[in-house]
Amino acid sequence: MDFLARIRSAARILLKGDPKKKQRNPIPAITAEEVAEVRQFFPREKFFIFGHARSGTTLLMRLVRLHPEVHCNYQAHFFTRQPLLKSLVNTPEAEEWLTRKSNRWNQGGDLSPLVLRSAADFIMERDAAREGKRIVGDKSPSSTIHGQAVRDMHAVYPDAKLVYIVRDGRDVLISERFRNFVEESKFLTAEDKRIIEDLRRDQTQFTNGTRSIFTETVIRRVASGWVKNLKETEDEGRRLFGDHYYGLRYEDLLSRPFEEMQKLWAFLGVEADPSLEGTIRAEMSSNPDEEWQARRNGDISSFLPKGQAGNWSRLFTARDKAVFKEVAGEMLMRWKYESDLNW
Repeated sequence: MDFLARIRSAARILLKGDPKKKQRNPIPAITAEEVAEVRQFFPREKFFIFGHARSGTTLLMRLVRLHPEVHCNYQAHFFTRQPLLKSLVNTPEAEEWLTRKSNRWNQGGDLSPLVLRSAADFIMERDAAREGKRIVGDKSPSSTIHGQAVRDMHAVYPDAKLVYIVRDGRDVLISERFRNFVEESKFLTAEDKRIIEDLRRDQTQFTNGTRSIFTETVIRRVASGWVKNLKETEDEGRRLFGDHYYGLRYEDLLSRPFEEMQKLWAFLGVEADPSLEGTIRAEMSSNPDEEWQARRNGDISSFLPKGQAGNWSRLFTARDKAVFKEVAGEMLMRWKYESDLNW
């Protein structure tokens, strides 16, 4: 029967050509042996900074690379935004090439995980080599892929460290709203544009509790995304990376910058010289994002102090609070932003 099946298959190929595979098999995770091999060529320790958009990932990147042994750059989006690193091999054609039996380089396996790891390693280590630093990381906000970003990272970098920064979701909501206002996002609705025009005419109504800068749809969308991001990233980070996972709050970074950075650098495997405290404070005194927004749309951006904690308290209406509590109140308590729902 097997012989006849082969004859039929050969006849079909002769008549119709080799059938094209429509979908590739799952990309295998890199093995411990492969990690050991690839580190012979790319030996630097790696880390990745995740966090919901508008949560302080950029500030953390700017601070972490102040250390003379640590480099960090941003927005590679290896695992956090489509098309993702795995798109390099995520086709049936790439699988056929990298697993082909006549390909003697693959030793009978799938070269895909090594291709992914080598590509990302080279991109990061090239930068770190130029800076003369031995530890290198990427910061890329992880607002849309959540737990899958952690799983994809672990499949390529099980030996790396994951740093996750969290910000009060109410301030995330406000920061994201004003970012869209300043950029005049193409996704703004007619109601959003009316709010912007009213804000330009009279800001008082938006600070005395009588008028909201949000529609309920916006609050629910951003709050639910924030909850999903925090839950999945922390749960998967702890499950997959164990003591190679590190979570911190943006607000603690603002209030105790040197202390928080000492702990983070220790997690990455380096000590912080006391002289770095002054360097950190100097770096925090500038806010490139605020400067950019002022140039882009100053009359709107000036309404919101950038980078501060607690902006929500002067801008949320009673309705805003009620909607946010319904969607994200429990997560605020989980991260100790509130002790109960009576706020």
